[in-house]
Amino acid sequence: MSDTTPATPEIAMSARNITRRYGAVVALADASMELRKGEVMGLVGDNGAGKSTFLKVLSGAVIPDAGDIRVGGELVNFRRPADALEAGIETVYQDLALVDTMSAVQNVYLGREELSKNPFLRLLNVVNDGGMRKRSREVLAELGVGIQSVNVSVKGMSGGQRQCLAIARALLWGRQIVILDEPTAALGVRESAQVLDLIGRLRDHGVSVILVSHNMQQLVTVADRVTVMRLGRSIATRDVADLTPETIVGLITGAIPADVATPEDTAAVVR
Repeated sequence: MSDTTPATPEIAMSARNITRRYGAVVALADASMELRKGEVMGLVGDNGAGKSTFLKVLSGAVIPDAGDIRVGGELVNFRRPADALEAGIETVYQDLALVDTMSAVQNVYLGREELSKNPFLRLLNVVNDGGMRKRSREVLAELGVGIQSVNVSVKGMSGGQRQCLAIARALLWGRQIVILDEPTAALGVRESAQVLDLIGRLRDHGVSVILVSHNMQQLVTVADRVTVMRLGRSIATRDVADLTPETIVGLITGAIPADVATPEDTAAVVR
């Protein structure tokens, strides 16, 4: 008889019992997430649910008061964003952090310029323009990003092209995990579809994606699973196959009971 037991998914990152307080304000209280290799995990919640703080903890921008984070099974201790970058985690925020007056290739390598392979030129801090342009073209082509030329100024690009460029940059530098904060928030239907297609391509390359979005229809289209946050806690993680946009909204608002008991639920039972 053949063994039909499904293989255990490889875990790219896990965050357990993350807590963060700002004085008397509890921004995160026991927030957790388990991100599988090569999956798109949606992260949703109402304003004030703790999504932004959770993302900042995962990206090293905020140090938690309690809890632990593991990347590839290894315990990590992020004290600054550079620590998360070294662990292979790239974050693309809503503002994209692109410089309009610079070209696509300059933005891709911004702050990480590759020096010339010529020893003498390296001493003079001369960058390897040809190598950087070539690698940028390769990554953009790999992801199917339609940019006329890597030498074109970012200022002349559409919103969708800018977003795709920022995501491509993330793939180049962080090949394990990419965090996307509302990547389609300011885009039209066509450009949103372009970005969602790109997110699917990231998954095809084995990259794990955390996708924050208020667009529930887009989430059920592109995500594999969705984690719902409420009042600083992760209260449910479900497969997209078991969800509808209405179900997600119900979990966010509390109209549908949480999968994990919260103090508010316990208080309601006591009363």
